[in-house]
Amino acid sequence: MTGRLPDDELGPAGAPADLDAKLAAAIERAGQAIRVQLWDKAKEHGVTPTQLQVLLRLASDPPARRKVGAVAAELDVTHPTISDAVTVLRRKGLVEPRAPRRGAPPALTSRGRALTGELATWHERTRRALADVPDADKQASLRFLLDLIAALQRAGVVSVARMCVTCRFFRPDAHPGDTRRHHCALVDMPMSDGELRVDCPEHVRAA
Repeated sequence: MTGRLPDDELGPAGAPADLDAKLAAAIERAGQAIRVQLWDKAKEHGVTPTQLQVLLRLASDPPARRKVGAVAAELDVTHPTISDAVTVLRRKGLVEPRAPRRGAPPALTSRGRALTGELATWHERTRRALADVPDADKQASLRFLLDLIAALQRAGVVSVARMCVTCRFFRPDAHPGDTRRHHCALVDMPMSDGELRVDCPEHVRAA
């Protein structure tokens, strides 16, 4: 052992390869693992990953966010993609044949609601892998990922992101030195990094 990095891990003049590139590659690899779990759970229950995500949205989101166009925006896919998924789910008896009134969002059948309880555990392997990670590391990682998603939203890569860090009520580092160093002006409460929300129903996007 020489303590020297392999040549393919070295940048110009022997410096370590670009850290941002390594982070992007690591995030991509984690995303690949997430996609594998999504596919595995979807196949287990005879649906596609998109249909799985639609079912979970219809089971948990408020009515305004269960409309086809809203679900498409949430998942960053086209309106026809979600419309086709809902059509197939209707044929499978998981979504009601028609909306109870014009303009109402699709509604799950009793079979669809029962299935979502099983589909909701699709990321269980990721949760198990995270179980032994120290809380401090998880909190720091959560803040890093939320900031990254916010940057990607500003760049137009992500359409919808109702996170604390993009909300007009969020006051970062309002309580320096405190473990709950941030503040939510909406509910007038301090927050730690671990309490930051990924999808807040009261979110109002900052200007």
